[in-house]
Amino acid sequence: MLQDQNYLRIPGPTPIPPSVQRAMAQTMIGHRGQETSELLRSIKPRLKKVFGTEQDVLIVTGSGTSGLEAAVVNAVKPLDEVLVIVTGAFGARFVKICEAYGIRVHTYEVEWGKAFAPIEIKEYLQSFPEVRAVFATYCETSTGVMNPIHELAAAVNEVSDALIIVDGVSCVGGVETRMDDWGIDILVTGSQKAFMLPAGLMFIAVSERAWDVIHSNPNRGFYLDLAKYRKDLANDTTPFTPALSLLFGLDQALALMEEEGLENVYGRHTLMKEMTREAFRALDIPLLTNDEDASDTVTAIQPEDFDAEEFRKVIKKEFGLSVAGGQERLKGKIFRIGHMGYCSPADVLQTLAMIELGLIKSGKNIELGRGVAAAQRIYLEKGENDR
Repeated sequence: MLQDQNYLRIPGPTPIPPSVQRAMAQTMIGHRGQETSELLRSIKPRLKKVFGTEQDVLIVTGSGTSGLEAAVVNAVKPLDEVLVIVTGAFGARFVKICEAYGIRVHTYEVEWGKAFAPIEIKEYLQSFPEVRAVFATYCETSTGVMNPIHELAAAVNEVSDALIIVDGVSCVGGVETRMDDWGIDILVTGSQKAFMLPAGLMFIAVSERAWDVIHSNPNRGFYLDLAKYRKDLANDTTPFTPALSLLFGLDQALALMEEEGLENVYGRHTLMKEMTREAFRALDIPLLTNDEDASDTVTAIQPEDFDAEEFRKVIKKEFGLSVAGGQERLKGKIFRIGHMGYCSPADVLQTLAMIELGLIKSGKNIELGRGVAAAQRIYLEKGENDR
């Protein structure tokens, strides 16, 4: 293997398009100058389309977790009651953040590898009439599950006026997202996943209903006070020093998404999911999730007759191919393949071919090409349907 070759197929950070890399290498400009204001003015309406909202999407220099914390500290006060739906490690992160701020947490646990059922959330919530917010994860990265966020608000609103707060870090930009139509009050994502950028930017949008709650909260923190970002973004600036190189990259990443067309972006992610899942079925290697719950951006594989961690080491050493391992209770039990952002069906086929060779190198008896052929058939069938 060439030492500088690296095939990144983890669910974030994801590969960066060359044109985005070039954009980020532009000469630095003053962050309070007219050029930066023009850049923000160009970006604002385009981010709204990705989020599916008429609200401004705030841009914060920070990780996706900073967005989760911002949602908590702005929308909820200490001793308030909240409901956190936990379908994996990142749902559990919401619990930890809330507890750090002295918020009273009711946790609804779902078996890892399965999506939540909105009707069950509605029934559970009826026992807690004082809940001020419901926290949920759109794509649970740790399990490869896509939760039915589009149905959540309607179910909750039948029994509660709680805010709907959603972690969309590992899927917004790669899957259909209609924040306003679905009744989401706060939606968070990060730059290093489907947005095809390095880590370092957090995007967060807030409904008018949630803004009313935020403005009535006197303790919104300092750096993560969303009211500051809203006020400054209205004037095409930011309250604190922005990550300008990442803004240059964001401008170009949005241009790539617009050139492809958002519906085509979403279709490509669905196709890559189906190709990946069909390949492992053909190889008779179990998947963690069922088809209905499966994420379009990351697939979790649960091997039964070989060691997931040893396999990851083999493909990294042989080919420079990086896939993710399991987290927390799934550590050592699964591996996860990211297929989002700057990733194509051709990349999926290449990844599957390396995985097949890695399986043989790991001692598993498989028929070479069986998984790749299954993925190729899905690609051809999808192509036929599109013509």
